[in-house]
Amino acid sequence: MSTTPEFKKCALGLEFGSTRIKAVLIGPDFAPLAQGDFAWENQLDHGIWTYPQQEILHGLQAAYAALAADVQGKFGLPLTTVGCIGISAMMHGYLAFDRAGNLLVPFRTWRNTVTGPAAEELTALLGFNIPQRWSVAHLDQAILNGEEHLARLDFFTTLAGYIHWQLTGRKVVGVGDAAGMFPIDPAAMDYDAAMLEQFDALAASRGFGRRLKELLPAVLPAGADAGALTPEGARLLDPTGVLQPGILFCPPEGDAGTGMAATNSVAPRTGNVSAGTSIFAMVVLERPLSRVYPEIDLVTTPAGDPVAMVHCNNCTSDLNAWVALLGQFAALCGAPVSTGALFTRLFEESLKGDADCGGVVPVNYYSGEGVTHLDAGRPLLVRGPESRFTLANLMRGSIYSAMATLKLGLDILNREQVAVDRLMGHGGLFKTPGVAQRYLAAAANAPVTCMSTAGEGGPYGMALLAAYRLAAREGCTAPLDQWLEQAVFAGAPGRTVAPDAADVAGFEAFMKRYQGALAAERAAVEHF
Repeated sequence: MSTTPEFKKCALGLEFGSTRIKAVLIGPDFAPLAQGDFAWENQLDHGIWTYPQQEILHGLQAAYAALAADVQGKFGLPLTTVGCIGISAMMHGYLAFDRAGNLLVPFRTWRNTVTGPAAEELTALLGFNIPQRWSVAHLDQAILNGEEHLARLDFFTTLAGYIHWQLTGRKVVGVGDAAGMFPIDPAAMDYDAAMLEQFDALAASRGFGRRLKELLPAVLPAGADAGALTPEGARLLDPTGVLQPGILFCPPEGDAGTGMAATNSVAPRTGNVSAGTSIFAMVVLERPLSRVYPEIDLVTTPAGDPVAMVHCNNCTSDLNAWVALLGQFAALCGAPVSTGALFTRLFEESLKGDADCGGVVPVNYYSGEGVTHLDAGRPLLVRGPESRFTLANLMRGSIYSAMATLKLGLDILNREQVAVDRLMGHGGLFKTPGVAQRYLAAAANAPVTCMSTAGEGGPYGMALLAAYRLAAREGCTAPLDQWLEQAVFAGAPGRTVAPDAADVAGFEAFMKRYQGALAAERAAVEHF
């Protein structure tokens, strides 16, 4: 068994991702000690992408139980306590409750593209880009639709805010997560007061009499007191009764904020790309953008600094489907390959492909995509008779496709001359060294760094935010960016890949075909 850590100095991060709920326990040196996870999938229920409430709670318990079992196996001790816990989840969406705490409608996730009229109306009203997945867009669309549940609405929140509420009794969210509910005033570290008044006036004109701020969770910056694990919360998280109440909690955050923490990208002129089921880039701004762009969200870091976010609903789903299909073929031929080895081999094979993918153009849209203004998705593979349809080009094109929509947003930031000294990559897409990292460098035409924790992603970042709360309780006054730089990432190993000129030109050629293929995508959505 390994040396037993002092669990009261450890931090636990729990993140509800799109396909996995993952728990990561880190020690005082910020190295991962144990982990657990639970696989799940969203469901399309009456046209709404959702996760059932019972599945949310079951997944919470299952991921924690797997972590506790990992601790028991490694250290021979039950996990009775930790220093601090943090909850993270997919940003945005809409979880609405009545006064008794009953869920009024199924959880409406970030993946839905059913709030177009509301998003367009609010963007024009506020002079601030309101994406379809933001919580206020879901509320406004419900008002436009005249939905019955609004008469009983007492509170709405994000998925991270919901889990935090169940475990601590506190209706709060971190400022980064709050920025996906309603625009934030960074100076006040709270929802923008003038915009709240504008929304209230619009809603009142349609017969909705509640004030928006009364329905929203309170906003907290990183390091703030966000409550403690209640006895009821302890029983919910660990029904075996081993975990004890009283554990500190840090503010719950969205997966964008945890990605920034995991990659040390919370200071101005830093940025990161998180790639999984969805893909998004976060660039911390030195100055405002020159105008409103529907492709660019303005959110904040967990410390409240302004961030330009390019969020794309579609990333690895189509890529994963191709890998699974090729795995089935390998098994049919009597040569089954483990999933991890299959991804590695196919990613490495992609490096043999043409820089422009030989005219092979996958369009990876499983769901709608706000950046390209599509309300639904139909995965396509487009190629001409002259295309070089090889396994290497198919795989390279599939990885390019996972980043293609993101590139459209990054190109806007380049035209705005947004300065980025460091672009970090993290998430499952970067697990195979030197492949997706190389292609992202070509897409962004900028150096991309991946650290050894690149595959850990958000759960590790959430554990770091929990550790920062511990440090703050013990008297640390350093801002989050300084604390991460000096206490966590000083001397951390990483690999940087500079853009290759041939790859950059090849990606640009691929993008011309990709944007042309979007016409076929629109036709497929309409007719198939």
